[in-house]
Amino acid sequence: MNRRDFLKGLGTGAAMLALGQSARARRTGPANRARRRPNFVFFLIDDLGWTDVGCFGSSFYETPNIDKLAKQGMRFTDAYAACSVCSPTRASIMAGKYPARLGITQWIGGPNQPTEYEHQMALEELTIAEALKDKGYATAFVGKWHLGSKDYYPQHQGFDINIGGDSSGAPPTYFYPYKRGNRALKEMPPGGAEGEYLTDRLTDESLKFLEANKDGPFLLYLSHYAVHTPIQSKQELTDKYKAKAERMPETDGPRFVPVYGRYKTRQVQDHPAYSGMVQSVDESVGRVIAKLEELGVADNTVVIFMSDNGGLSTVAREGPTSNLPLRAGKGWLYEGGIREPMIIKWPGVVKPGNLCSEPVTSTDFYPTMLEMAGLPLRPKQHVDGVSLVPLLKGKGKLKRKAIYWHYPHYHGSGNRPSGAVRAGDYKLIEWYENGAVELYNLRDDIGEKHDLAKKMPEKAAELRSMLHRWRKQMKAKMPASAPRDDFDLWQEAWRG
Repeated sequence: MNRRDFLKGLGTGAAMLALGQSARARRTGPANRARRRPNFVFFLIDDLGWTDVGCFGSSFYETPNIDKLAKQGMRFTDAYAACSVCSPTRASIMAGKYPARLGITQWIGGPNQPTEYEHQMALEELTIAEALKDKGYATAFVGKWHLGSKDYYPQHQGFDINIGGDSSGAPPTYFYPYKRGNRALKEMPPGGAEGEYLTDRLTDESLKFLEANKDGPFLLYLSHYAVHTPIQSKQELTDKYKAKAERMPETDGPRFVPVYGRYKTRQVQDHPAYSGMVQSVDESVGRVIAKLEELGVADNTVVIFMSDNGGLSTVAREGPTSNLPLRAGKGWLYEGGIREPMIIKWPGVVKPGNLCSEPVTSTDFYPTMLEMAGLPLRPKQHVDGVSLVPLLKGKGKLKRKAIYWHYPHYHGSGNRPSGAVRAGDYKLIEWYENGAVELYNLRDDIGEKHDLAKKMPEKAAELRSMLHRWRKQMKAKMPASAPRDDFDLWQEAWRG
């Protein structure tokens, strides 16, 4: 048995152990006593839009804890998910690779046509959890996984503990016992009570892990199912925001505007239940950070906050949030589908309240966390990621020409198969059905209202050529079937 297979076996055997003997030995060994490595808490929120928190522009949702985190760390204004739907972005964080390279270009469980895709993250990928665990970190995954069936769950991908992570893309319900019909969260531990709210329960389990592993180093990856559908919040919060919405003055424009046939996008943030879900996520962030402070480890803990794709604003029925001033939302490669609220707090290194406008993406977390921990980079693994440490230390820009996207699928938001590239201020979108392109200057036109492709044909050709070369390098799969005009078979695809 080689070292890689041994580590896989160890991860399986220790699936529900916070403090196994081997993990304890690694954490207290000579190497770690000589250098105190930082702990990591990674918050990944599902479907949270760029402007869904106060520090990124929301005046309706209440997020005091997330806003405080932004004041303590660095806020990234131009941070991107590697895809406009969940599973590909989640894989990009774990593996440090573009979804096109991994072959996971669709939310797992979504339609396999017109483009086939991988339905799990391969065990051969050395995840960030495995890389940290190999150096003595205790690792816990809590919440949504959605990267494959049982043999590909978090406990097989470098996590000592898996709570709530299975093949589910969304919970049947956010209220205990978290099941409906034959569907249920398979990896939730026993316990709970009538009326218990899933976001709160996942936070409770996370606090237990922190208590048990306060001597560190540890990685807590808290991947909330919220604010994904079903849109359900605690009744008292729904009532609170319903009353708040009723006190708001009437808007000058319509609440929804058409974007494609029967598809509309929401223009206003005022959905009571969705607002309550956002507040519960914010309370979770506050509780975890308070626990770090109580345990005396906050000053040695890196806190990362991110979303997996844009907010759900564009569907065949009412979407729960608005991404304005960004265009469209989840499922699209316009900014509303891929630009995310991202924050990194690194005590003693990042200047509190710092702002970064450098374009970054979800593949970058892997090398960043390794460098933060003082560990060797693994460039053959996180081949598409770039360490953000220079940005966090205020030492210049990244040596990267462009960021790319590849979504060769239809989506229930109305989006059609497409790809995109951002190089500097310019972003190009290519539609795979007919090869048409759109070009935008994001510095001057963040809402992508003014297509410059005809006015700047040379720039459009340059970016299109870059996108084509990148797809060839990734060996990206392209749509195999003829274009579709009927979206009836795709209208449920927003669930990913």
